[in-house]
Order: sequence, then structure tokens, then C-alpha cells
Amino acid sequence: MALPSLRQQIEQLIASPSVSCTRADLDMSNRGVIELLEGWLSHLGFATEVMEVAPGKYNLIATLGSGPGGLVLAGHTDTVPCNEEKWQSNPFRVTERDQKLYGLGSCDMKGFFAVAIEALLPFLEQPGPAGFKEPLIILATADEECSMIGARALAESGRLKARKAVIGEPTSLRPIYQHKGIMMNGLRITGQAGHSSNPALGNSAMEAMHSVMTELMDFRQDIQSRYRNADFTVQVPTLNLGCIHGGDNPNRICGQCELEFDLRALPGMDNDELFAQMQQRLQPVAERHNVKFELYPLFPHIPAFSNQRELELIQTCERLTGHSAESVAFATEGPFLQKMGMETLILGPGSIDQAHQPDEFLALDQIEPAVRILRGLIKRYCLQTEA
Repeated sequence: MALPSLRQQIEQLIASPSVSCTRADLDMSNRGVIELLEGWLSHLGFATEVMEVAPGKYNLIATLGSGPGGLVLAGHTDTVPCNEEKWQSNPFRVTERDQKLYGLGSCDMKGFFAVAIEALLPFLEQPGPAGFKEPLIILATADEECSMIGARALAESGRLKARKAVIGEPTSLRPIYQHKGIMMNGLRITGQAGHSSNPALGNSAMEAMHSVMTELMDFRQDIQSRYRNADFTVQVPTLNLGCIHGGDNPNRICGQCELEFDLRALPGMDNDELFAQMQQRLQPVAERHNVKFELYPLFPHIPAFSNQRELELIQTCERLTGHSAESVAFATEGPFLQKMGMETLILGPGSIDQAHQPDEFLALDQIEPAVRILRGLIKRYCLQTEA
């Protein structure tokens, strides 16, 4: 078969919906995207392995060459949901306007796979399997936008060892060496409903939640006074009270109230310890209001990610991009690849500012520089032996 062009690859990847969502009615399989990538990479001589990590959710490990070192180019195959009515064009069809490719997943991050394939093509013309001294691995994961189950399963399996890894999240081609962690939690308070004309007939879960929210904001102020990292634009950990639902009628005492919030911790802060601290602070508040209280994770916590600035991979990426390594607030699969013993960096085309919103796009002027940078990485870690 003939390999589609870079533009055609992006078009086909975006035309294969692969939404991840905590709502079952919106959640989709990523199998179509995995099959496209496996077909193209198999055609190019890669050995491919598909891992089913959950029903309808798949990882792809595609390997060219062999050896203990080499390079992993990693990305996720899923997207967030979208509100089609808010898009100027079909989110599942690539539309070019103003030197930009619009489509759901164009920058976050299906476009990266097409860029990675384009980057490796010149090396396939060399003798042998690209003349590689160390392997090149293309890693495509499942469900990054929700549970990160694909990266978690890979880390638990220990399939990839002691390699360099670059995750192609949209960073405007600036190397990212650290990011905050994230924990998304739910909090449920159960009181006693009753007629609002007599407060003694019930026990308001909403009033208890008011006190709980105050305690959470006090906790936020406490951790922000104790932790700070000047390398981040937002230098302190953040806690956002995201959504709240409770009660059913103005003339009924609220019997149940639920809150969902996120906490983004700095490197060096432990998510489990933070969760335990919140539990310890909030339980007495619930007891004071005589309500049942439950704090629970909406999905497993994602740890913060950090590297030493002196790592050889960071220095290589700084040289190839012309930019110093930076920090970001959003979370990635970096901690899970790092857990497998790989030096890991986040670097890819497109901007995070365009992700997760209507009219997501990948600017055309990001593609050629991204191809050049990835070719430099492939040459450094796959065609040359490391000193």
C-alpha cells in the first residue's frame, strides 16, 4: 500500500473519532486510530504490538530496530468531547483556513503522529532497517484525557526500558521539563431532607457544604503559603472548586450535596498526602454539622513531573529548538514513562491554548520545524551511539 501524505494522515486520524469522557454516552473506543497507525507503521517496517488496556481502549507499541537504548516518540490517540454547534467547521474533518488546519485533535494531539512519521522517512532510505544502531519506538496510548489508563498499564507492564522519551503534547515546540500534578476529587455530603418551614425537621447538606468549601479554601491558602516554585507561571499549587449540585426544591431542606474540584500540586508535593490532609481537615466539619461525608477521587491521581535541568535529553532538545526548557501547569503522561526509567521530556507542535476548545487547530508553520526537531532526535538517539 502507498503511505498517505502527512496531510492525508492528519485527515484520516481526525476523521476517526476517539473521544474519551467520564460520561459513558460520550466515551468512544480509540481502535480506529490505532488501526490506522498500525497499518502505516507496519508498512514502513515497524514491528507492532497492540495492547487492549480496557474494553475498547488500546495502546500501540511500534518498534523499528533493536537494542537497549533508542528513542520513544509518544502520544495519546484520544481527544476530549466537543460541542459541534460551536465549531465553524466539522470537527471531524480537516479544514484549512488562514494557514491553520482545524479539526478535533489536530494539535492535541493526533497531528503529532503524522509529524513523527514524516520525520523518520528519510532514514528509511538508508541501508538495513534504516541503519539504526538503537531502536525507534512510536508509542500511541489510550484514554489520556480521562484516566490515563493506557500509560498506567504500560508502566505497570514495564514493557519499555531505559530509553529517551519525548511526548509530543502541544508545547509550541518548546521543551517542557516539569509540570504540576493533578487530582480531581468528588465530595458528597448527605444530610436529612425535610420541610423548609421548620429547620428542625431536617439537616441541610448544602449548609454543611458551605462550611466544607470554606475549609477547602482555607486549606488552599495554607498550601499556597507553604509551597512555591518560581519556575512556574502560576508559582503555587492551585485548588479549583469546579462544580456543585445539591437539593431539588426551594421549599425542601437539602438532603444531599455534591462538589467536584481539582488540585494541581507542584513537584515535590505528594498527592496521597494531600488527600489525607483534606480528609483529616474536612471530617470534623462534617461531624459538626451532623452529616455523612465522603471524599473520593474521580480518577486515580496524576503525580507531578520533574527532571533535572542538566539531563542530556533536555540539553539536546534545547539545542534543537533554540529554547530553554520550561514548566507548564497542565498534566501529561510524563510521570508514567519516567517511572519506567526513561529520561522524558514534553515537546510537540501546536499550542495548548488551542486545545480543549472549539476550532482547535494546528498552525502550518509549526509542522516543518517540528519535523526538523524530531529528525534531529532520531539521528541523535537512534543512528548514533551514545557516548
